[in-house]
Amino acid sequence: MSSLGIKRVAVLGAGTMGHGIAEVFAMAGFEVNLMDISDDILRNALNRIRDSLERLSRRGGELRESVDLIMSRIHTTTKVSDAVKDIDFLVEAVPENADLKKNIFREADQHAPPHAIFASNTSTIPITELSEATSRRERFIGMHFMNPPPLMKLVEITRGKYTSDETVNITVQLTRILNKEPVVVNKDVPGFIVNRVLFRVMLEACREVTQEGVKIIDLDAMARNVLGLPMGPFELLDYIGLDTSLFIVKAMTERGFKAHPCPLLEDLVSKGKLGVKSGEGFYKYPGPGQYVKPRILPEQGLELDPVKLMAPAINELAWLVREGVATVDDIDKSVKLGLNYPWGGLSEFADEAGIDNIVDALTQLRSASGWEEYEPDPLLISYVKEGRLGRKSGRGGFREYPPEVEFRKYDEVMLRIDPPSAWIILNKPDKLNVLTPRMADEIVNALRSVEDDPRIRVVVITGSGRAFCAGADINQFQNATPMQMFKAMRHYHSMTLEIEYYTKPVIAAINGYALGGGLEIAMACDIRVASEDALMGQPEINLGIIPGAGGTQRLTRLTNLGISKELILTGKQVSAKAALEYGIVNRVVPKHALEYEVMRWVKELASKPPLTLMLAKYAINYGYEAPIWSALSNEASLFGVAISTKDAQEGVRAFLEKRRPRFTGE
Repeated sequence: MSSLGIKRVAVLGAGTMGHGIAEVFAMAGFEVNLMDISDDILRNALNRIRDSLERLSRRGGELRESVDLIMSRIHTTTKVSDAVKDIDFLVEAVPENADLKKNIFREADQHAPPHAIFASNTSTIPITELSEATSRRERFIGMHFMNPPPLMKLVEITRGKYTSDETVNITVQLTRILNKEPVVVNKDVPGFIVNRVLFRVMLEACREVTQEGVKIIDLDAMARNVLGLPMGPFELLDYIGLDTSLFIVKAMTERGFKAHPCPLLEDLVSKGKLGVKSGEGFYKYPGPGQYVKPRILPEQGLELDPVKLMAPAINELAWLVREGVATVDDIDKSVKLGLNYPWGGLSEFADEAGIDNIVDALTQLRSASGWEEYEPDPLLISYVKEGRLGRKSGRGGFREYPPEVEFRKYDEVMLRIDPPSAWIILNKPDKLNVLTPRMADEIVNALRSVEDDPRIRVVVITGSGRAFCAGADINQFQNATPMQMFKAMRHYHSMTLEIEYYTKPVIAAINGYALGGGLEIAMACDIRVASEDALMGQPEINLGIIPGAGGTQRLTRLTNLGISKELILTGKQVSAKAALEYGIVNRVVPKHALEYEVMRWVKELASKPPLTLMLAKYAINYGYEAPIWSALSNEASLFGVAISTKDAQEGVRAFLEKRRPRFTGE
């Protein structure tokens, strides 16, 4: 008997979930009465449990006891009365039909001991509604396991209207005894946590396909390639089952979940295309039940907007927190363990993307669709007003940040230390971050201050407000002597060379105007990511001068002689899209997705060996200027240096051992 006084458990329903739940309880040492309507179903369930246990046994270390001993604890019956007569705890796992579940609970209530706690594994039907079919409403609770129960760690524990604190506490402790991770849903809302979050993403994906014409495969590719999700939305819908997914959405919306239907889902279900189970859904499979992962290319879907796809889920997070349904920690745990999302949780995604950017994305969705469910939650609005924008402000909307996130203020620049990155923020927003010799010197000083910091792998340069940098301060040109301007240009040249030959990768996050000296700063960086509203150009000709901080040279090298002359001789500004076509920038993203895209680059570059990144930068930059024979000689020398590092040894060893390398910068 457990320390909770629970010895025998009934599991009603031996299907997809029921047999797995029975296995979990038996593995934890409980006697289990497994009930279903026929002996054939029960025999099949026992066979599946044994197969699962034997697979776990072969892995080694997963089972503390023999398969036969665990199996001996599972007893089968086709009668509810027999299943519940001596139990301490009951888990119902019959199909998602409210009337069926209520009838099962009514019968069980008549035969189970008065002290027994009843739990439902439902993912959609309100716990309060089910509890009202019994005489033990205070001892009735939701206990939603994830599929497959033996492997998935998460269990959603949902409090109904009448559920007592004691019942919640016992169920939480029992969940931990089962070696599972509990999250508590404090209010009986449709879909609890996991399904509410999941279907916000699913339904936004459907809207983008139906309203914007996005290709299904491209959106799934973006989810995997950019967001790092284990499955794209449509791939996961196929895997869950389109009929099951449609049922969940309808059950939730009927009970108050604000959402519009997905016509794609309804159409396929009406045609009998149910996903993997039928052999065809959004994708075709080799046969019924034969799942094959859809093939995507590494560069596929990169042009789509990840923040827009996830913004409705962040809005749901805010609603759940504001309404007291669940804590931020439990919601984060739910998406990590229940949905296998790659981040520290939804709150981490929100704070990396920027709460203000999430609100902007939702506002655009609300305007474009006219749908109420996209209205930004008041909690998000309040965070923006309070300046709790996420990592960039050092104050997260949903979490606080550790001491290593540090701000250093210069006169015209702000430095944010946020390992593995450091952000140099041009900080004169009221003047569109105009460039001065002082700003140039401060950029250099900021770069040098973190160059030897082993925590910092990547540096980002961006602007505050609505500009990256709108160019040099024109006031410095008035009544200036040629020698004064020569010295000023020296400041700018030393700054851009410092950036170009810096020993760590430097990313330009181009937000808004990048003109004149601003574009020259960006062009000295290694990677340039621009928001789609950015404007770029070398307008100096309109002032009767020429670019003086490297524009006549770097622009030609990035584009070609013709484009360079066109932009410099006309002084015209070009859009971010045109800049991408010309080769001036590497990527263009929606304004609200800029910070997330830059953070994605930061993580990618930070995962590489630091010394090798430095050597590669030098080989590329030197070789671009040098004759081919000299450049090749330099490359060979730097290769020799690279191969001598510990990181190179680790990289080769990890490749041979088929594991992810752990680079230390040695």
